[in-house]
Amino acid sequence: MEGKPIRVLVVDDSAVVRRLVTDVLGQEDDIVVAGVAGDGRAGLDKVQALSPDVVVLDVEMPVLDGLSTLRELRTAHPRLPVIMFSTLTSRGAAATLDALAAGANDYVTKPTQARVLDDALDSVRSTLVPAIRTWGRIGAARQQAAARPAPKPTLAAPRRRERHQAIEAVLIGSSTGGPNALTEVVPALPGDLPVPVFVVQHMPPVFTKLLADRLDERSALHVVEMADLMPVERGQVYVAQGGMHSVVRRTGAEVVVRLDDGPPENSCKPAVDVLFRSAARVWGGSVLVVMLTGMGQDGLAGTGPLEAAGAPVIVQDEESCVVWGMPGAVAKAGLAHEILPLDEIAGAVTRHVESAAAVGRPA
Repeated sequence: MEGKPIRVLVVDDSAVVRRLVTDVLGQEDDIVVAGVAGDGRAGLDKVQALSPDVVVLDVEMPVLDGLSTLRELRTAHPRLPVIMFSTLTSRGAAATLDALAAGANDYVTKPTQARVLDDALDSVRSTLVPAIRTWGRIGAARQQAAARPAPKPTLAAPRRRERHQAIEAVLIGSSTGGPNALTEVVPALPGDLPVPVFVVQHMPPVFTKLLADRLDERSALHVVEMADLMPVERGQVYVAQGGMHSVVRRTGAEVVVRLDDGPPENSCKPAVDVLFRSAARVWGGSVLVVMLTGMGQDGLAGTGPLEAAGAPVIVQDEESCVVWGMPGAVAKAGLAHEILPLDEIAGAVTRHVESAAAVGRPA
């Protein structure tokens, strides 16, 4: 969007929040506040009148709440980028996950715990502004692609490797678009999967616990949020805790989860790379790596050593991704063995685990 500022509509019932967001966005040269609205119904009217590039949408509002607003918005404007601006509470997290399932593109949590104005401003500047820039660029690129499709970049052919070792664990990394992708992949895994599954989804505290609970309700496998010193068992899914890094460590014959309060990596906490490094120390290449939709390239550095040690690598294809950042980085680095649409990934995971388990069995 060179030379053209990103036009943002802010929809929030709190005058304080609207002022906070508009003050921050007003300091950015490439972003302009096209308008504000205090409820969802007024927000829908402003979308029609102003044609913004990005909508920042509150979750809890009078007249028409965020989820109802989003559903109406998606009917008339299916491709307009919408960022949910939600509170870091169980209620806010639940509504945000519902909104993502209903078509919201992304979410940012409000700075409700900031004690002074400068901290709140910094929080909005460091979280909401990058999201607006990202979705402004994506929206512009989609419009250009619709008008004049660009040729797809040539990628190296996926690697093929014959398995000579068992798979001891499945490692999944995801970010933007990940909650919906995980809701499709994890419940499709068989209940008798003989290995543990580890998921790192970029989400804050509260959100990851709710995500794990929702996946557990839909899955044959038991899904839990990781906790410190939690023993790792076969046939369970472990979701990394928001706001903490999660690692695995071997203690005698047992593998346990440890939580690590170290600094963010790739601007993320939890970070995929942190878990992947620890898995390499525990299992070497005897793991299956799965990279789902997500912004950035978290997981790339951790995937390289695992792949070199013999781990097969599956990445989600660009067409089925919300953002082909994380899987695209792995694919472009030539580390992917399979590049698959989302609806084929659970089957591929099952196939890899079962075929690896058959290695060495008597005929």
